[in-house]
Amino acid sequence: MDSSDHSTFDVSNLRVVRSGHEILKSISFRAAPGELIGLLGPSGSGKSTLMRSLLGVQAITDGSARIMNCAAGSRSLRGKLGYMAQSAAVYLDLTVEENIRYFTGVLAQGPSEVARVMDVVALTPFADRLVASLSGGERARVSLGVALVGSPPVLILDEPTVGLDPILRRDLWHTFDDLAKSGATVIVSSHVMDEAARCARLLLLRDGALLFDGTPASLLAASKASGYDEAFERLIEGDR
Repeated sequence: MDSSDHSTFDVSNLRVVRSGHEILKSISFRAAPGELIGLLGPSGSGKSTLMRSLLGVQAITDGSARIMNCAAGSRSLRGKLGYMAQSAAVYLDLTVEENIRYFTGVLAQGPSEVARVMDVVALTPFADRLVASLSGGERARVSLGVALVGSPPVLILDEPTVGLDPILRRDLWHTFDDLAKSGATVIVSSHVMDEAARCARLLLLRDGALLFDGTPASLLAASKASGYDEAFERLIEGDR
């Protein structure tokens, strides 16, 4: 990319220090509309801190994080970012439809948005079910639906497939891919390396440092590994 004008994300030398500990170490990357990016790394690598920085809820020590040419956390970005947290951020005592309807009201969306969102996340048959009665995977889809209200051009999804069975994980990744193909920039964090192949691009973090930025194929080629776990291990060994 020649200019940040064409970037959804423009992160430059981003550092985060908390209680004297450097959590993120000069992270830099750009992302374009329509990219499906996997943010991968072991627990404690800094993935959640980076996502919080992009959302504008984490104080940045040095560097910058800009989204669509606005500083992260800017009021002008409200309604343009969809966020899905690790834990289901929905109301358990409401039905699926009531949850989606509530958030469409918050974002001043029309009534048709409720049906659209439930269709995208395949929850229309569960419209009248209380969220408390749903399985973990179904609740995850309700949380994703909330993040999709208003068709935000940017989606930040924090370990959305953790604890789900392989079929549900596959279905969610198909949804993420469809969203990227529709033009959204989608960042999905995971500590499961075998999900790397589902992404068009990978950002690999370890101890707050960005070890790799590229395609899954280039990761395997650069590391000469037969699988993604092995590739990550070789990157770590080469970084020591």
